[in-house]
Amino acid sequence: MDATSSSGALSNVKLLSSNKLNSDHRVPTLFSLPKPLVSLSCKSYRNLQVRDKSTSQGLVVSCSSSISHRDVMQGLHLSGPIEKRSRLGQAFCSVGSFTCGEYALESRSQAAEEKVGVLLLNLGGPDTLDDVQPFLYNLFADPDIIRLPRLFRFLQEPLAKLISTFRAPKSKEGYASIGGGSPLRKITDEQAQALKMALEEKNTSANVYVGMRYWYPFTEEAIQQIKRDGITRLVVLPLYPQYSISTTGSSIRVLQKIFREDAYLSKLPVSVIKSWYQREGYIKSMADLVQAELKNFINPQEVMIFFSAHGVPVSYVENAGDPYKDQMEECIYLIMQELKARGIGNEHTLAYQSRVGPVQWLKPYTDEVLVELGQKGIKSLLAVPVSFVSEHIETLEEIDMEYKHLALESGIENWGRVPALNCKSSFILDLADAVIEALPSATALSPHASSTDADDCDPFQYAIKLLFGSVLAIILLLSPKAFLAFRNNFIYRP
Repeated sequence: MDATSSSGALSNVKLLSSNKLNSDHRVPTLFSLPKPLVSLSCKSYRNLQVRDKSTSQGLVVSCSSSISHRDVMQGLHLSGPIEKRSRLGQAFCSVGSFTCGEYALESRSQAAEEKVGVLLLNLGGPDTLDDVQPFLYNLFADPDIIRLPRLFRFLQEPLAKLISTFRAPKSKEGYASIGGGSPLRKITDEQAQALKMALEEKNTSANVYVGMRYWYPFTEEAIQQIKRDGITRLVVLPLYPQYSISTTGSSIRVLQKIFREDAYLSKLPVSVIKSWYQREGYIKSMADLVQAELKNFINPQEVMIFFSAHGVPVSYVENAGDPYKDQMEECIYLIMQELKARGIGNEHTLAYQSRVGPVQWLKPYTDEVLVELGQKGIKSLLAVPVSFVSEHIETLEEIDMEYKHLALESGIENWGRVPALNCKSSFILDLADAVIEALPSATALSPHASSTDADDCDPFQYAIKLLFGSVLAIILLLSPKAFLAFRNNFIYRP
């Protein structure tokens, strides 16, 4: 095809765009070809620029004579400048074929056939006070929460039953103080609906699902619905900005096990967004909330910005290689840099909350730092729950009640708290961008079993664990102190 004929063919290309999007949130648009069969030679036209008149932004179709077979089978990519980041979109043909070098991609109405799904993962929480004990059992039965030595892991469920039974009365008091249950499910459902609408505004149709780790709707339930809906491409988005083996890691481990045991799911293209604390939209959304709350103080410039993050045991970071601490510190740095760019140079500090048990957790501890700040004469403090994107018991009860009371008792006179992001529009729009960016990289999850699963299937290994585990069980029964040490050695403080 010569230059004239190719130009004529491109003049019939129809670009689809949404006038609802502003210039900060445009995404590459899909295009369709007219009825006549069209062939574009990539050797002659490596950079064809097609301009969308409605947006005045160029969309570039890039091909190369050395394009790989994998790239061709996945379709051509469109790229356009959006928020200083390159976003990739899939180009589908209604009819015809593109010829790139020696390869050809036949169109089979792929846009109509592909069904995109987004799975939001979160912790979950009891809906009523009657749900507290079974919720706690599910939590403590997770080997990523109570990390028993491998030989003793068969005791996981009995210990979870004991700990949840002892812990339930105190936890019920906490949930009763915030209305009799966790608001996490309601808020996460609202986030899912908002995300679906944001994706539609960006010309990406997707079903959005919610999967909770420890309560309804469980991740397993969401996966079954994904199968029933015939999803052909899935993006997994944990609602934890920073990665930890106890949150995102635990949820991904469950997904890998489910997918490994299912023939359909094992072939499903999946993209997992493991962490997103460094995303520009998230950082700016957090800075927006901090900036707005500072205005509520009489002297905003004198307010100490107090970031409080959920803690994890030090052993997770030092022995298991958990990147949570490093990611959290980088996240705080990025938020403060954004605030400084807005002329806000307040002092700030970071502490970790919710520690429980005799093991050492990440320091400094939130309760201890609050007392120290009061002793140093700090009078105004703004608490920022940085590792939580939804209101739940650790913001509504632990921060708003326990830590506020401790701060005022320690000499801090003016207290404020930044709300969780919940369904803040800029936050949801950035999550939508993250989903769109992740779609092209979706591949099948690894089918390999973990070493833990392999050991559990080995009768000899199980017999050894049973023997030593029985000895441990006797020790726990005969020694109240030993039992209390095990009972208290968990992560979350629900």
